[in-house]
Amino acid sequence: MREVINFNTKWAFTKEASEVPKEMPKKWYWVTLPHCWNEIDGQDGGNDYYRGTCYYAKELARRDLPEADRYYLELRGANSSADVYVNGKKLAHHDGGYSTWRVDMTESLAEENLIVVAVDNSANDTVYPQNADFTFYGGIYRNVNIIAVSESHFDLDYYGGPGIRVTPEIKDSDAKVEIEVYLTNAKAGQTLVYTIRDAEGNAVGEVKSGAEATKAVMEIPSVHLWNGRKDPYLYTAEVSLVDGENVLDAVSTRFGCRTFEIDPERGFILNGKDYPLRGVSRHQDRWGRGNALLPEHHREDIELICELGATTIRLAHYQHDQYFYDLCDEKGLVIWAEIPYISSHMPGGRENTISQMKELVVQNYNHPSIVVWGLSNEITMTGSSTPDLLENHNILNDMVHEMDKTRLTTMAVVSMCDIHDPYIQIPDTVSYNHYFGWYGGDTSMNGPWFDNFHKEFPNIPIGVSEYGCEALNWHTSDPKQGDYTEEYQAYYHEELIKQLYTRPYLWATHVWNMFDFGADARNEGGENGQNHKGLVTFDRKYKKDSFYAYKAWLSDDPFVHLCGKRYVDRVEDTTKVTVYSNLPEVELFANGKSLGKKTAEDHFFYFDVPNAGETTLVAVAGECRDESHIRKVDTFNEEYRMKEKGAILNWFDITTPEGYYSLNDKLSDIMKSEDGKNLFMGLMAKMMGDPANKENDGNPAGAAMANPKMIEMMGGFTIVRLMGLLGAAGSKTEVTKEQLLELNAQLNQIKRVDC
Repeated sequence: MREVINFNTKWAFTKEASEVPKEMPKKWYWVTLPHCWNEIDGQDGGNDYYRGTCYYAKELARRDLPEADRYYLELRGANSSADVYVNGKKLAHHDGGYSTWRVDMTESLAEENLIVVAVDNSANDTVYPQNADFTFYGGIYRNVNIIAVSESHFDLDYYGGPGIRVTPEIKDSDAKVEIEVYLTNAKAGQTLVYTIRDAEGNAVGEVKSGAEATKAVMEIPSVHLWNGRKDPYLYTAEVSLVDGENVLDAVSTRFGCRTFEIDPERGFILNGKDYPLRGVSRHQDRWGRGNALLPEHHREDIELICELGATTIRLAHYQHDQYFYDLCDEKGLVIWAEIPYISSHMPGGRENTISQMKELVVQNYNHPSIVVWGLSNEITMTGSSTPDLLENHNILNDMVHEMDKTRLTTMAVVSMCDIHDPYIQIPDTVSYNHYFGWYGGDTSMNGPWFDNFHKEFPNIPIGVSEYGCEALNWHTSDPKQGDYTEEYQAYYHEELIKQLYTRPYLWATHVWNMFDFGADARNEGGENGQNHKGLVTFDRKYKKDSFYAYKAWLSDDPFVHLCGKRYVDRVEDTTKVTVYSNLPEVELFANGKSLGKKTAEDHFFYFDVPNAGETTLVAVAGECRDESHIRKVDTFNEEYRMKEKGAILNWFDITTPEGYYSLNDKLSDIMKSEDGKNLFMGLMAKMMGDPANKENDGNPAGAAMANPKMIEMMGGFTIVRLMGLLGAAGSKTEVTKEQLLELNAQLNQIKRVDC
C-alpha cells in the first residue's frame, strides 16, 4: 500500500559549491524545507539578488523507509531548473519552477544514501520566466516527499499528475461521472474498485472491474452542484488497486459537479445563472519568506480574499501550490490558472511552454474551481506578434483543447497591443492588462476602451486581467496620479469599480494585485524591491483603504470603514473624509456631533469635516461602527510625503526654469515638443540599444521602450519617476545622477509646448 513520507527536514544547503558532493558536506548549513535563498535579497531592490546554482544534500538510510517495491522522490516546487543525484548518479533533470515532478530512485538506493538536488535560477533563454515584473526566487520552496509504492501502482511518472482524472457531466438534475485512472505495471487478475462519496463520506456509487478497465462511469442522481461562493459542494472519487484481498495502491481526489459558460454579452454563467467574476490576482510570495510558504500562509491569503468578497482569482503568473487550489475548491473561488509564458517570447523556449502547460493541466484537471487555462501574459511587450509566437500559441491552444475538452483558454494581453493583432483571435476568451490612470492616460479611459473592443469584436468574450496602481504609507488631501498615496489608490479603484462592475459583458475582472509582492528590479515608491499595487501589504498586516472599496461592492457581510486612518495630521480647515460600506446609509460623527446621514448607491460616502484641534470620527451604518482620528496642523507633515530609498535624484535636485522642461515634467508633455521627443528617444536608444533592432541586443526593456504605444502608456510619469521604473522593465543599463542632471540641463534649454 502506498505510503507518503515527508522529506523536508535537515537538508544541508550551500551557494558556494561548484560540484555535487560525494559525501555529506560538513560546512554547509542546515535548512528545513520549504526554503528560499532569495527571501531577503529578492525583495530589497537593486535587481541584484543571487541567481545561480545552489545545492541541497540530505542523507537517507534504507532501513528508515517502509517496505515497498518502488521509491519515488517527489518535489512540489524547485525554481527554476533542478537536477537530482542519488549517491553521485544523476537521475533526472527538470525545467520549470512551479510544478510537481517525481524521480524513481529505486535502482540507485543503497543501504546508506546521499540525496543531492542542484537547483538553478540563473538567467537563460529556454526556461520561462526570464523577463517579468516579479522576483524569480530560487530554492526548493515547497514540500519534498518520498512515495513508497508496490510494483503495480497508480502512475507517478506522467507530468507529475495524481494518476486519476474525473470528468463530471451534468444531465438535467443528475450527473454522469467518468473516472479514469493511469496504471503502471498492472497484472492480470488485479481489480479496480471505483467509489464516489458525498461530502459527508457516504458512498453514492461503486463499480468493480478488472485492472484492464481503467475507466468507469457512474451516475449521481439529484446531484448537488458546486455553486461557487454560494455552495462549493465537493464529492470525492476513490479508486483502489486490489490483488486478491490485498489493496496494492489507492488514489483519491475531490471534484465538483458544475456547468459554466462564458458569453460575450452576459459574461460568466455558472450552472445556468449569471455569476459575475469580480476578483483579484495573486502572487504567492511573502515578505521575508519569498516563495517558501507554509499552509497557514495560504489559509491567511484565502481568508483575506474571501473577506473581500471576491468570486474569482487569477493565479499569476505560474502554477500555484496544490494546497491553494484545494482551498479555492473549498471556498468556491473561480480560478484562472496559467503558465509563466510572459513578457518576451523566446524562440528557444517553445518546448518549455509545452511541458509547463502539460504539467499545469495534468496536475490540476480535477479542480472544479479552475475554468480557464492561461496561455501567456503580456507576451507582446516588446512589439507585435511574430510568426514563431503565433505558432507557439496555436500549439498551446490546440494542445490544451485536446487534453481538456471541458474548459476554455484565455490570455492576458499587454495594454498597447493592437486589438487587431492576429494572436488576439487564438484563445476562446481574452483579457487585457490596462493601467489608464496610473501608467499614463486617466481613469475615465478604461470603460470606453472595453466598449470599443466589445463593439468591434462582439463575439469575443473580453475581460480585465490586470488593473491597479501603487500605494504605500504616503498621504495627501489632494491625490494625484503617480504620487503613491493611499488616497490616490482609493480614488483610482473607486473609479475603476464604477466603470468595470457596471459592464456585465466583461467576463472577468482581476485587480492587480491582492497583495504587494517582490520585484527586486523595482526602485520606486520609497520601498525598493516591491510592487505596491496590492490591496493588502506584503506582510498581510494592513488592508489598504482600496481593499474596503471592493468589500463594499462584493461582500454580503455588513461593515463600515473609515478611510484615512494613517492620515491623521491635516492642514486644511475642512477636510474630505471617505467612508465605505455595503449598507445603504452611513452617519458620521465628529467628537460626538452628527455631521449628517448620507446614502450612496455606489457604496462610497463622502463627508466634509471641520478640522480643528483633535477630532474623533465615528462612522455608523446599521449595527456597524468604525473610528478614526484627525488632527489640525499648521504645516504639512513631511512623514506623509514620498521619500525614495536610495533615490538617484530627488525632486529638489532638479532645476525647473519657468517656461522650460525639466525631469519633473511628464513624458507626455515633453513628447509634445519635437526637440523634447528627439532628446528622449535619443536617450532611450543610447541606454537600451538600437530601437531598430527588434531584439535590442537581448534587452527586452529597450524593445519595450522603443514601442510608441508603450511610450504613450507611460506618459503620465515624470522623467525622473520613469528612470526609476526602467529596472522593472528589464533595463541592463544603470542611470547615474550625473547622467540625469545632464539630461535635465538639456531639457532646461527646450521651451515648453502648451498646446
